[in-house]
Amino acid sequence: MKSNKKKIEITFIIPTFNESNNIKGLLKKLNKLQNIYEIEIIVVDDNSNDGTPELVRELAKKKKNIRLINRINRFGLSSAIKEGCINATNEIIAIMDADGQHKVEDVNSAIKKLSFESLDVVIGSRFLSGASVKGISQKRKKGSNIANKLARYSLPKKYGKITDYMTGCSILNRKSCINYVKKIDVNGFKFIYELLSISKGTLNVGEIPFSIQSRKDGVSKFDIAIIWDFLISLIHTFLKRNIPRRAISFGLVGSTGVIVQILAFYTIRFLFVLDFENALPISVICAASSNFLINNWLTFRNQKLKNKKLIVGLLKYLLVSSLPIVANVGIATSFYNNISPNSLFSQLAGIIIVFIWNYGASSKLVWNT
Repeated sequence: MKSNKKKIEITFIIPTFNESNNIKGLLKKLNKLQNIYEIEIIVVDDNSNDGTPELVRELAKKKKNIRLINRINRFGLSSAIKEGCINATNEIIAIMDADGQHKVEDVNSAIKKLSFESLDVVIGSRFLSGASVKGISQKRKKGSNIANKLARYSLPKKYGKITDYMTGCSILNRKSCINYVKKIDVNGFKFIYELLSISKGTLNVGEIPFSIQSRKDGVSKFDIAIIWDFLISLIHTFLKRNIPRRAISFGLVGSTGVIVQILAFYTIRFLFVLDFENALPISVICAASSNFLINNWLTFRNQKLKNKKLIVGLLKYLLVSSLPIVANVGIATSFYNNISPNSLFSQLAGIIIVFIWNYGASSKLVWNT
């Protein structure tokens, strides 16, 4: 006799970028769970150029429970997960990578734990007793351990026993998590960290050990921008989320500009034997150009300028910065002549004055955000 018991309804969120050799096999495995669950699968693709969206679209024609969100000019793992969660129709959401590293059997166990224990979040941990990890270098493991320790110090004590804040696989209760998910404003790998930070200790979280497999095909998306994104997330959380993430990033980039300006200043004076007033404007322009390029690469990478737009953007940035550059030079020179003949303090006085103007004006006029 057939059971009349209603199946648990699950939405699987699969973010993809160039995963054409992996996605078909994963979707096939997930659809085998239909004898246990009512399944919806949302593939959120960041405009892959290897045929991933075309492949998923063809599969969706045959399997009506598969949906494709093909994002244009929007990218980033966490923002893809956020978009998938917002569009999910079921109350349990399972988030997993497309690269074959997460075993469907482990995800199934996590779903059961969430349902049976009435939790808000279940994390698939690489570090819990009983977990195993393949295909990840010792350097990457060490980096993950450091990141987890830093995350633990920055989050509410309720989340202190969690072992893997950087996990790529998690199960969510949509009803209790969705309002926090909507507030997530990050593009990197750290979706769960951001969710826990925003929730401020209100969620009930569990973990199960995962067996992480070697990536089946393709290359990891992990890069320096992801590390930067996590650093900004940490500072943002430590500051109680009172300062915008982008302003923090802009400020850190500006600190590198301080170093560039000072190095350029003393190099120019040494090579060309220029006095303070003549060497300073050149060093300020060098620092401004450096700030523009790094901000374009990291802070505003969602609006990254390329080719001709990069040149135009640099000219706009220098134009936007021209007023504070004049202020920088004028304040620094005045400080040097009238307050203290210390060239280092004189430059710092000018640098501090221009930060707010540069952030606001360049955000709007150069990167249109």
